[in-house]
Amino acid sequence: MSATIVFTGGGTAGHVSGNLVLIPKFLEENWDVHYIGSEQGIERKLVSDHKEVTYHTISTGKLRRYFAWKNVTDVFRVMKGIFQSYQLIRNIKPNVIFSKGGFVSVPVVLGAKLNKVPIIIHEPDLNLGLANRISLPFARRMSTTFLETSQKNAPSKAIYVGPILKDGFTLADKQRGLAFCGFTYAKPVLLIMGGSLGAQGINQVVKNVLHELVNTFQVVHICGEGKVDPSLSTLEYKSYEFVKSSEMPDLLAMADVVVSRAGSNSIMELLTLLKPMLLIPHTNGGSRSGQLAHAQLFQQAGYAEMLLQEEMSDQSFINAIMKLYENRFTYRDTMKQHENGGGANKVMNLIKEVSHQDGRVQESRQV
Repeated sequence: MSATIVFTGGGTAGHVSGNLVLIPKFLEENWDVHYIGSEQGIERKLVSDHKEVTYHTISTGKLRRYFAWKNVTDVFRVMKGIFQSYQLIRNIKPNVIFSKGGFVSVPVVLGAKLNKVPIIIHEPDLNLGLANRISLPFARRMSTTFLETSQKNAPSKAIYVGPILKDGFTLADKQRGLAFCGFTYAKPVLLIMGGSLGAQGINQVVKNVLHELVNTFQVVHICGEGKVDPSLSTLEYKSYEFVKSSEMPDLLAMADVVVSRAGSNSIMELLTLLKPMLLIPHTNGGSRSGQLAHAQLFQQAGYAEMLLQEEMSDQSFINAIMKLYENRFTYRDTMKQHENGGGANKVMNLIKEVSHQDGRVQESRQV
């Protein structure tokens, strides 16, 4: 008899990506996999690629740190979501709940607690998100991407596992990345990423200084939806609205240096692939202020340079990139000292331990 797991998490891609790494692994081991998310959230779209996963929708309300009239109506949506989660989990009878956070996860965690189902939450950021702060008292264990997070938040429950990364990142190929962009080995490659929605400030600076950048680099620029300027395209500058997750590892492998926002998933991928990075973090509001903490931590560790967008000018942008490139080998040597492998397998082992399924699922598969 196979074990059953319910995944939850959503609102942003960062609250889903780790689940998307784990889901195929549990399916391979014959687990019955369910996902509880919102009706219109990004999680539904991303999970839909896994046809074997049963997706359930609940009512959700956004968790805001500021006053808004919608906070009043969202209280009732969250209460409805808790009731729906309770009924779903009662019917599914899972062995364990795994939550990646985001506002959709709170009703699921509470519904699981009412059903006495063990809960594991994962915190991808340096500082606990609001949803995970609410969920932590109800969780059996919390896995973390950053060691510092496990040390300062409920250390009796927290366990550091590192980033939950796709297997494709260990198989990334520079030559495939070059072929994708039509680049050669003649010049180093600069990869510029503005986040899933793009970054208008970064895009504008790139446009202003592109003529200087291509003197040194071949540039690939992920701009965000609707933000590509076809008139700028040349043999040494390629821009894309977005890049598929299957293609991204090869672009990262190709890059000599990278400009990026400071979301947890992105910077951990760059650290894993030993890519010197210039981080331009969001600096205000919720998870955006968390990006500043990530960038500061990576700068202090010697993994990255940081440039605040409020202080960014054409010249400071160029100077920061050139400094990064000139010192790229120093950054790589420092990053080699960071042990961050096996996060997905560590989480799998934790889930099996908490659900008392360590060894049992694989044994049933062999019978």
